[in-house]
Amino acid sequence: MVSVSSVEPAYLPPSVQGAVKILVTGPFGVGKTTLVGALSEIDPLRTEETMTAAGEDVDDLTGRPHKSTTTVALDFGRITLSGRLALYLFGTPGQQRFWPLWEDLSRGALGAIALVDSRRIEESFDVLGLLEEQRIPFAVAVNLFPDTPPYPEEELRAALDLLPGVPILTCDVRDEGAAHRLLIDFVDHLRVGALELS
Repeated sequence: MVSVSSVEPAYLPPSVQGAVKILVTGPFGVGKTTLVGALSEIDPLRTEETMTAAGEDVDDLTGRPHKSTTTVALDFGRITLSGRLALYLFGTPGQQRFWPLWEDLSRGALGAIALVDSRRIEESFDVLGLLEEQRIPFAVAVNLFPDTPPYPEEELRAALDLLPGVPILTCDVRDEGAAHRLLIDFVDHLRVGALELS
């Protein structure tokens, strides 16, 4: 079901002449839809469908007993950064069966926020591998669920087999303020990386 608001749409001001694209990615049930919703200044576009018995054999709901929907195409949100620049957020679906969409969604992305659930580290390996293959700059963002155990950064880095230049950030994606701080830290990481390359 595509979810859009019945509220009058908030169009970009005509002064906006450029846009940048950020991916929000990660495995199934990690909080991508929630993060896009927390960041977007407009009601986000969501392509969520109700999970059915047909998906029981492919969607592992272990530790996610209340999850009843899943993204089947993308989540989309927008932030107007200035009078001249907009940022578009594209949330990717988490399951492998939807990955044919991944390459199209990632095309032209400035970078990616890779959400991770540290209770299920192994679920993140495939997504991180895709980002590395596509050579998309990314940061790992550990979503702080209520029962997320605290791990030292060096343990997380080793468990995820991350290169030293990949930042590990933390955020409760349900908290709008924390979500915006995460985005600011991520954009700052991209800016520093661009300066080092110039």
